[in-house]
Amino acid sequence: MLVTFKKHIDTNFPFLEGKKIMIAISGGIDSVVLTHLLYKLNVDISLAHCNFRLRGNASDEDQLFAQELANQMNVAFYTTNFDTSKYAKEIGYSTQMAARELRYDWFEKIRAKNNLDYVATAHHLDDNLETFLINFSRGTGLKGLTGIPPINKSIVRPLLVFSRDEIEQYAKENGVIWREDKSNQELTYQRNKIRHQVVPILKELNPQLVNSFKKTHEYLTGSRDIIEDKLTDITQDVIASKPSSIKTFNISKILALSNPKAYLFELLNDYGFTEWNDILGLLSAQSGKTIFSQTHRLIKDRDHFLLEPIAFKEGVQHISIFEGQDLVNLKNFRLHFKKVDISEESEFKNCIHVDADKLEFPLTLRKWEAGDYFHPFKMTGKKKVSKYFKDEKLSLIDKERTWFLCSNNDIVWVVNRRLDDRFKITKDTKKIIRIEYFEE
Repeated sequence: MLVTFKKHIDTNFPFLEGKKIMIAISGGIDSVVLTHLLYKLNVDISLAHCNFRLRGNASDEDQLFAQELANQMNVAFYTTNFDTSKYAKEIGYSTQMAARELRYDWFEKIRAKNNLDYVATAHHLDDNLETFLINFSRGTGLKGLTGIPPINKSIVRPLLVFSRDEIEQYAKENGVIWREDKSNQELTYQRNKIRHQVVPILKELNPQLVNSFKKTHEYLTGSRDIIEDKLTDITQDVIASKPSSIKTFNISKILALSNPKAYLFELLNDYGFTEWNDILGLLSAQSGKTIFSQTHRLIKDRDHFLLEPIAFKEGVQHISIFEGQDLVNLKNFRLHFKKVDISEESEFKNCIHVDADKLEFPLTLRKWEAGDYFHPFKMTGKKKVSKYFKDEKLSLIDKERTWFLCSNNDIVWVVNRRLDDRFKITKDTKKIIRIEYFEE
């Protein structure tokens, strides 16, 4: 296996040559064999172990075992302890999901802190088969069926082409010592049910199940690559990115595709959406209809979809600005206030000049409120802000992102859009303040 492993690394992971690799070691057979293989290839390795405190003394013994192995090989060792059960309850995750999040976050911190290049995990072919079956049972697209990626940013998985049987045979032939995790036998975990109850039946039907899956996985991965190439072209034609985090999808171009639902699935699959029939219905829905995932929202806006992270919304809705204050900083923009000496009335989108004597401090910077109205610059009479938004054809997101500079609750400026005529400079103006908008 060592010869085959070296050839696999040279062919598929050539970028690892001369790099510093931190191995995620549990103490189990898979991670210990990976450690031995990379050590024998003279790779610059270090070991990192997470103690999840889920199995009492056994967890502590795993930690000691991993540390002793690092000492024997004279390589650096990193370790940490997590109260995994407590964390899982706090965030509402399963224990396995909580442990996964904890360890990958910690791996990345340790990697970055110690100037290491990659983190290697010991996932193998049988793990990929189990992941395939889990995703298949839940319902998934092609991405879910292709399972665990061999390379994901700083994470590498060089054992994915090797089966559990091959790993066990190498361990026995080379006298490799490891620790057994008894929790791997517990059928309370879905993966263990797949491993111990489903896979054995499938192997009875096809003794070459793992090899057959390996071929199928290669075909699926190849198909996925072809789709990714096509999606790159489609994305350039269908999606436009607005400033900041908004993506705009052209509905007419989506409808012109051979299978709009399938393309929508591929275009939106990374954003946590699951109700694909509802998303398909959004194509013909009224403007303003919104569908949410846990992380994003998709809004129908006339002839487009708007996609943005839910986390965008600011917690602060009202900000006081005191007389003499020359700068206001927000997340996405800042306002500069400066006393100036000019005589002409003026109004621009990003810079206004106002009559200082008409302002009542402290000013307020706030969001739109029901019933708001203002007197648009160089127009007679007042106008509801809702009507102004409609006339300007602002999307729901644009409306939510619009701020209003107010004096005693009278709108002075629809920020970066329109001055209120009541605060403009006139021939009688004695003191002038320039207010300028800068986007971050």
